[in-house]
Amino acid sequence: MLLAGPAAAVRGDEVSPFARYVRARAADAAGMSDLAAMQYAAALDQVPGNLALALRTYRQAAVAGDRQLALKTARALDKAGALPPDGRVLILIDNVAAKDWVAARATVARIEQEQAFAFLAPILRAWIAFGSGEPDPAGQLTQITGSTLSSAYAAEHRALILLAQGRREEASDIVKSRSTALDQRIARPGLAIAQSLAATGDKARALALLQSDAPAVQRLRADIAAGKRIEPPKIDAAFGLSDLLLAVALDLNRERVTPLSVTLARLALFASPQNSEALLGAAQLLSLSGRDGAALGLLAQIGPDDPYADDARSAHIRILVARGDKQAALEEVKRLTDAPRADVADWTLLGDIYSSMEKPAEAASAYGKALELAGHDGNQSGLWTLWLLRGSALEQSGNWPDGKAALQKAYSLAPEEAVVLNHLGYSELEHGDDVGGAKALIERANKLKPDDAAITDSLGWAHYLQGDLAGAIPKLEAAVEGDPGGAEINEHLGDAYWSAGRRIEARYAWQAAKVTATGTATDRLSRKIEQGLDASTKAP
Repeated sequence: MLLAGPAAAVRGDEVSPFARYVRARAADAAGMSDLAAMQYAAALDQVPGNLALALRTYRQAAVAGDRQLALKTARALDKAGALPPDGRVLILIDNVAAKDWVAARATVARIEQEQAFAFLAPILRAWIAFGSGEPDPAGQLTQITGSTLSSAYAAEHRALILLAQGRREEASDIVKSRSTALDQRIARPGLAIAQSLAATGDKARALALLQSDAPAVQRLRADIAAGKRIEPPKIDAAFGLSDLLLAVALDLNRERVTPLSVTLARLALFASPQNSEALLGAAQLLSLSGRDGAALGLLAQIGPDDPYADDARSAHIRILVARGDKQAALEEVKRLTDAPRADVADWTLLGDIYSSMEKPAEAASAYGKALELAGHDGNQSGLWTLWLLRGSALEQSGNWPDGKAALQKAYSLAPEEAVVLNHLGYSELEHGDDVGGAKALIERANKLKPDDAAITDSLGWAHYLQGDLAGAIPKLEAAVEGDPGGAEINEHLGDAYWSAGRRIEARYAWQAAKVTATGTATDRLSRKIEQGLDASTKAP
């Protein structure tokens, strides 16, 4: 048993460890990480030998950002031989903060032995070599053998170490050479190098590094061009460790948000609390994991003159939308679009908020402004997403001719993007255009993404509209299996069942659709469940 149960509970006003454990679990479920960590810690104080509770306390303290508690618990777990691999990384962070390079080397050796983060060892050793004053620490990263993962992170950290040594031109050359090879990872240290170059007066070389359309890059580029004073980050071993852990956290998150990705992002902040990119990354991961309050707290620490200020503001607004405070989000983003330096990202965000508020005409107008600004750079190939968003908004506002033209523009720019093929094809089905041509578009999308439930649903619906029930029903059933809660998908399947004479199954499918349906779809489904399918209740 994990903890003493209620029978061992309260004497006087004392709260039992079991009660504290329950409170901690409840707080964690509610996204209140700091309260959960406090309750776990209090319970652990009462039963200090409970390793399962100690592990939970460590995990919660890390996510909550309580470095002291996380480190204390990690050391206790280490003493008991129960420290998880990421806990070893936290101990390394403490070694580096104390500049105890002997202990740091020993900790890296343990990290390598424990395997989980062994691929980080060459980069970690290079930063320890820099911190301890060894000659040519960057040279240790020129020829890494045996680990593809290690090599993937090596170039950016070699550039950062060279920057930390004051060798800005060499660091800049690495970024430029890797950028021409389309190595997107190298763009991250490029920002710090450009800041350092600009701060020393080498504006031309700094601007040459800032070529991407990322908001932080564009913000820094504008500040340098305007002659603003640039404050580069302090690049040391702690910053290098922070940067590395953040990169791993974000790479893990490319698949899906995991507890480990959130923990590593927090560890990145433990290593370098002023690393604004780590603040932004940790905030985004915390928000994705349901911890919006903690995320907003981190975003507030990014100052208005920071290159990541625009990213932080956008993330803040998106969290407001996700929490349902759309009006506050709208007011905040309108202040951005009213400013003289409003950019594509600002207008796109305004369109997204109008869309979430079911104001498609306003959304279409905002996306149109974003397209107008984006078109000034002459790069049309990257605009298909905005054309898709504008087309969808125009269609929803009732302007199908202009909506179709926008969707066709997206298709001309991205003819192999499944989402474009599916959206254009399905919209043409809805509006009674050429069913055969629409179906061909959806079939191409289905080949590109055969496991996408929405695309499979579109293909099944195309079969249905052509009267091919034998071809429609299996595809619609597969779509429901991929997205059991999809209202539109279940309604389509119900219509197909009814048309095939399978009336009981049809009503079950419509009932399933009604669970998540909204607006007029709810009334339509109710009438179908009561009366069956007719011309007035068929799915749009």
